[in-house]
Amino acid sequence: MNIKLLIALSLFVVIGCGSPSRDQNEKEKKLPRIAIAGLAIESSTFSPALTHEEAFHAKVGDDIFSIYPFLSPHSLARKQASWFPTLKGHALPGGIVTREAYESLVTKTLDMLKKNAPYDGLFFDIHGAMSVVGLDDPEGDFIIRVREVVGKKTLISTCMDLHGNVSRRLAQNTDLITCYRLAPHEDAMESKKRAVDNLIERIESGKGKPAYKAWIPVPILLPGEMTSTRIDPGKSLYAKVAPASEQEGIIDAAIWIGYAWADEPRNHAVVMVTGDDKEKVIATAEDLAKSFWEVRSEFEFVAPTAPLKESLDMAIASKKHPFIISDMGDNPTAGGAGDVTWTLSKILSRPEFKSANGPSLIYASIPGPELVDKAIELGVGAQIKAFAGAAIDDRYSPPIELSGTIEAIEHGDVHAETEVVVKVGSVSVIVTKKRKPYHHESDFTNLGLSPRKTDIVVVKIGYLVPELYNMRGDWIMAQTPGGVDQDLERLGYKRIKRPMFPLDKDMKNPDLEAQLIASSDEIGLE
Repeated sequence: MNIKLLIALSLFVVIGCGSPSRDQNEKEKKLPRIAIAGLAIESSTFSPALTHEEAFHAKVGDDIFSIYPFLSPHSLARKQASWFPTLKGHALPGGIVTREAYESLVTKTLDMLKKNAPYDGLFFDIHGAMSVVGLDDPEGDFIIRVREVVGKKTLISTCMDLHGNVSRRLAQNTDLITCYRLAPHEDAMESKKRAVDNLIERIESGKGKPAYKAWIPVPILLPGEMTSTRIDPGKSLYAKVAPASEQEGIIDAAIWIGYAWADEPRNHAVVMVTGDDKEKVIATAEDLAKSFWEVRSEFEFVAPTAPLKESLDMAIASKKHPFIISDMGDNPTAGGAGDVTWTLSKILSRPEFKSANGPSLIYASIPGPELVDKAIELGVGAQIKAFAGAAIDDRYSPPIELSGTIEAIEHGDVHAETEVVVKVGSVSVIVTKKRKPYHHESDFTNLGLSPRKTDIVVVKIGYLVPELYNMRGDWIMAQTPGGVDQDLERLGYKRIKRPMFPLDKDMKNPDLEAQLIASSDEIGLE
């Protein structure tokens, strides 16, 4: 064979066949390197409960991908970057987090971040209402410690619950930031995806960090049960957010209601807008803040409210079933301890429920680990007499003695661990080993209960999540005591910034001028 032909063939094999592999390697090398980290909880400082590390059910490494459908193996976002998930913990709302739990989770996160640094971006998935023993603004502390590992160049995109709090240092140390736009939070995953999409777009386009971040603290502190986006003014107010975000020169706009059940200086509403057009960023932020302030007096509870006695009277007289009563003050989905027995004791003392033939009522739920253990020994169908509740929060009522028939025992729930149904008169009391909110019809039917055929269903919750809302025949929110008392004036704030609406109803109009927050590139200059 001609020597020149042999050389040409050799070059073809070496260069022609080898280059796709090198091209592929180069392509992979050019994919942005993005880490994932975050801790999420609402922590009431008005509850005596403490939250420990195991409550966060932390996922690490690739297990984190299961949280986000938009990062499934075949998703576009998954293919657009090389991903480095570290640790993501999400706890049920509860009491203040122990310092040991916080330090352990943060240290694990930082150690994992160090292993694969550097990063082009980081998706910081938090709630924004975590309180930690001896530490103000935990999310602000957390992101600063993350910055110390990843450096100033890494683009951080933060997604939050609209009931979170945005301190000034959290605003500076993040680059892109957004929060949910619906309460109840039916758009939670959509919002997280938006945070990731914004992050990828800013990296791929080379635009990087926004030129401007406008931050406006708004001196309003209201509970979520008064600021639902199901009704006005919350509905109309939040309807302005998406159009504001879609303007040329704006990356994102967001309104945070803030978290009402923690007594810290950062607890208040916030408006924040990011983008590259200075005038639009400022004007948009100020317009949203002004709109919020103007409707402050129009917020009201998303459903009728009444004292518990009146709520029970209405439910018993009603022909609409199930009549759902929200036991709001000890709502574990807002940060209550979940074991206040005050409401249950009032229900069981009513003569209407003493007989098995009385109005059927489901009470969901009360923790009682000792009762649960005893029920397991006795078995379904047996009679039981044991105490439950008030192991953590006994300020309003002591542990309650339940005497009745064991109707169901179920194991394996991720939160409750074990659930027991005890029939006391006409009341089916759900007793759990650990506290659990009851959001879904299946939470009841798995225990052999039929909420749709029950006269009255009492749940430890505030505004109803969509499934319960759609199930209701009628509904009232009972004004009951607990760590997330809806009567904010009874809580006794000492550390929030004053004046604050509605605690100071006659306060003067605040300064709602946008504050431009320095870029994270300038950390240490403020």
